[in-house]
Amino acid sequence: MIAAADHWEGRIGRRVRLRDLHVFLAVLQWGSMAGAAHRLNVTQPAVSKAIAELEHTLGVRLLDRGPKGVEPTLYGNVLARRALAAFDELRQGVGEIEFMADPTTGEVRIGCNESLAAALLPDVIRRLGADYPGLTVHMTQVNQAINLEIPLLRERKVDLIISRGIFPVPEDDLISEILFQEPLIIVAGVNSAWARRRKVQLAELMNEKWILYPPEEPPGTLVRQAFRACGLELPPAGAETMSYRLREMLMMTGDYLTVIPASMLRVFNAKHAMVKRLPIELDIQPRDVAIFTLKNRTLSPIAELFMECVRTVARKTVSAQ
Repeated sequence: MIAAADHWEGRIGRRVRLRDLHVFLAVLQWGSMAGAAHRLNVTQPAVSKAIAELEHTLGVRLLDRGPKGVEPTLYGNVLARRALAAFDELRQGVGEIEFMADPTTGEVRIGCNESLAAALLPDVIRRLGADYPGLTVHMTQVNQAINLEIPLLRERKVDLIISRGIFPVPEDDLISEILFQEPLIIVAGVNSAWARRRKVQLAELMNEKWILYPPEEPPGTLVRQAFRACGLELPPAGAETMSYRLREMLMMTGDYLTVIPASMLRVFNAKHAMVKRLPIELDIQPRDVAIFTLKNRTLSPIAELFMECVRTVARKTVSAQ
């Protein structure tokens, strides 16, 4: 271990500075020396000097300059990945020290899509807030497909992602912990005539007003599959949206039908009974809801507490379905 420390000190330790790495990452983030200089409030020559010193120290070219800005070389990609990890570990370390000094405070950064955020996070934040009044949850809204959001984890912009996924996940740097399986269900307004029926066939609903998902989004693909499994094409859409808030407002009129994840039923009926699940079993495999984290990444104590609270609320959600 001492020899390794000497090796670091002699070859690189005295010459690679955290600020130079920070400048390097800023150049990659903003795509140019000028952009990084503006964001860091320094001169462009200062940015160029920091990059030149890094390249001289490592003995390789880190950036390719072109008409569209700068791109990392193969060496630059390696350094960027390791630098992100190093800064992330430092940030987590500072956060852990702060948490040890005052265990009622902390922050966690998560990615979550709209429906799961509405179904899970209010209970999670309320529960944690009671014991940790200084806790701050930073939520980034993500898309439905986890494969589109993985860069948020790899770039250390979030600590974890709560999402629906296809399993097993092919990426070898992710850990996925399945929380529950969630079916898609058809709902109608509580005042709809369909809500009073004990038996309903999907074919009977073809001429109703439907709120559908965009066809290229995962829920839209699954809904189309369910209709085709019954020998039907999708009915015309009265509205086509990913927004659950718009769904809620339209469903209040009682004139529309839509398909929602089962966990959203409790959300729609939180204040008063607004929608009712129709007695139709869609021929769709229930989707797995999971927590995604990055392998070999140290999570802060508050992030671990957050995950444990999510598990508790998820069990409650399953029992309510």
